[in-house]
Amino acid sequence: MDDKKNTILVVEDDLDVAEMLNAYFRVQGYEVLTVNWGEDAVRSARTNHPDLIILDIRLPDIDGYEVARRLRGNRRTQDIPIIFLTEKRSRNDRLQGLELGADDYITKPFDVQELRLRVRNALRRASQGALNNPITNLPEGALVDEQMESCLNSHNWGLLLMALDNLDAFRERYGFVASDDVLRAISLMITNTLRESGNPNDFVGHLSAVEFVVLTTLDKLDILAERIGSRLQQSLEYFYPLKDRDKISQSIAPLKVRMGKLSAHQGPFTDLDHLKTELLRQR
Repeated sequence: MDDKKNTILVVEDDLDVAEMLNAYFRVQGYEVLTVNWGEDAVRSARTNHPDLIILDIRLPDIDGYEVARRLRGNRRTQDIPIIFLTEKRSRNDRLQGLELGADDYITKPFDVQELRLRVRNALRRASQGALNNPITNLPEGALVDEQMESCLNSHNWGLLLMALDNLDAFRERYGFVASDDVLRAISLMITNTLRESGNPNDFVGHLSAVEFVVLTTLDKLDILAERIGSRLQQSLEYFYPLKDRDKISQSIAPLKVRMGKLSAHQGPFTDLDHLKTELLRQR
């Protein structure tokens, strides 16, 4: 049995925070390395090749963005999952991190339990080779592409797309744990509806983190669209705390689901990219 522990590199110039994360993740069963400077982070990552990096953006020498840029530009470290840890909250800061290939973005002050879940999910995603979403465990990436590509050689298929809007605003207000619960609940509602009303071989997966796609047959497409849509729309307000339900639209952009349908009758489709583009246009 392989009992090798995952190694986390913590890059944090606040010594109290670094010590707290070191102690906490060691208790959780991880090996932990800590450094306080960006240049040290680059050297440590290249030497020790950790399984995951928790990276503060504001560092005494080079910032976390530069650290990530160097790691992503090196063949030995380019695939190490990175979770940014920062006090910055603006949309541009988050986008800059995501453009550099960050796997997640946690703002201070943070809940260490949320950070633990972020770490677990990022490690799970890395170990699965991004074949399954770590939150819902539904297929994504290459597995979804393979299923959708099969439509190009068939004439009896229908695709159903469910896109969840405003999850970022929900996450900002209620946290990552609550937003993960939303995604898991939606995935369960979709899979349960398929089991009740679809075919045994129907497929569901992620087109993106907040987009779900169902592959079914032509005769089931409208039925599933109506039943899944109805179930999701009736459930959205229950993701909010009771005290907030009457003022959702006043305080934040509310969660909503947009749906789209595409069928073999709307073809022909030249390739997978063409198929995806046309499906996304149906939302």
